[in-house]
Amino acid sequence: MAKDEPATTGKPRPPADPERRIAFRFGLSAESRAAALLIAKGYRILFRRFKTPVGEIDIVARRRGVLVFVEVKARGRFDDAAEAIGKRQQGRIIAAAEFWLAGHPEDAAGDIRFDVVLVVPGRLPVHLPGAFDASM
Repeated sequence: MAKDEPATTGKPRPPADPERRIAFRFGLSAESRAAALLIAKGYRILFRRFKTPVGEIDIVARRRGVLVFVEVKARGRFDDAAEAIGKRQQGRIIAAAEFWLAGHPEDAAGDIRFDVVLVVPGRLPVHLPGAFDASM
């Protein structure tokens, strides 16, 4: 690292625009709430915010031998959160999961599932196991 370069901590940086900064923090809070719910349900969180060249996986977790890729959606209403996960986004999540599996071949032979956690302010998050599958 050059002398004038700032050290990076690996933590995500909020955007400069104030509205985007609020949305970014809302998303981080939603992911933390989703992770807490999953932990309470017996999941072990393996990774959060797994970034790949093809997309990001909000949470990678495991429970009873099943590897779970979790998408977290936070909106003002549960219906809006659920509708925000379209086929195109599912495709990106599946591609990112394939990227994970390429780097973790020991996981490729086991059971895999795609879950969604919907987060709405002032309500408990809703976990949807097996919300979609890779067959699209």
